[in-house]
Amino acid sequence: MKKALVQGAGGFIGHHLVKRLKKEGFWVKGVDVKYPEFSKTDADEFTILDLRDMNIYKYIYNVIYDEVYQLAADMGGAGFVFTGEHDADIIHNNALININTAEACIKYKVKKLFYSSSACIYPEYNQEDPDNPICSEDSAYPASPDSVYGWEKIFSEILFLAYQKNYNLEIKIARFHNIFGPEGTWQGGREKAPAALCRKVSYAAETDTIEIWGSGEQTRSFLYIDECLDGIRKLMDCEDFYGPVNIGSEEMVTINKLAYDIAEISGKNISLKHIDGPLGVKGRNSDNKLIYKKLGWEPTYSLEDGLKKTYDWILKQVNKRKKNGNK
Repeated sequence: MKKALVQGAGGFIGHHLVKRLKKEGFWVKGVDVKYPEFSKTDADEFTILDLRDMNIYKYIYNVIYDEVYQLAADMGGAGFVFTGEHDADIIHNNALININTAEACIKYKVKKLFYSSSACIYPEYNQEDPDNPICSEDSAYPASPDSVYGWEKIFSEILFLAYQKNYNLEIKIARFHNIFGPEGTWQGGREKAPAALCRKVSYAAETDTIEIWGSGEQTRSFLYIDECLDGIRKLMDCEDFYGPVNIGSEEMVTINKLAYDIAEISGKNISLKHIDGPLGVKGRNSDNKLIYKKLGWEPTYSLEDGLKKTYDWILKQVNKRKKNGNK
């Protein structure tokens, strides 16, 4: 039986990844500073440890893993990443985790490592036109991301590629583009746009107004969690390609349209109020030419289908809170 380690297994993508690996027959250990919030983990072992501390890795890497998935990170949506209030924590915590992971993989003879990078590495100057953003993998340099989070991801990509070059660590790198779905953060400030808007619409009355940061004309694409896992597993099973490569959708929408699409799913006739708030780049969309060329993979799940499942799940969370007397 193959053995896998998922770092960040208490988070949204990591939790779903553990489920996927178990279905594929892996023995899985999960590690995080927290347990999954919304359902029990499927991991064979789950350990609460702080990956910023190199001294604890001997307790994690006490078996030889066929595959390690490094998804652990201090991160969130625009309300967390773009305010500037968390920059020091983001770069300090994430850099420590990734440096420690690279060292541990060499010391404990890991066979293959997956690193989850981000579309946030792409230059701000290529994403000023909301209708025509440039996010091909070869456009990442000269580097000029719009956040410290993006700079940290660039650093960590370079770190892992250096370990590949100097220590023969087999590394796979994917740049995620706005992954969403059930059991993701949906309140508290770290949630991303689909979850935040699903929450706002869920709480709204039939003809309420909900708030949108900025003009709402900024564009993004969003990838449903199951599709993300397909891309990860395709990349890990590929023998001769390591990335970095985009894993995302090319179905680009404005934030205004995203809000109206969610409202339509809910059956409500909401209106939008535009307010000041952290925005990020004006346009971002996954460019999937490379992943299709190398892996023969492209998303097949529509944004609408993903939003329906996500909205239904968040509506249930909202109703639970209302039942318990919480707003």
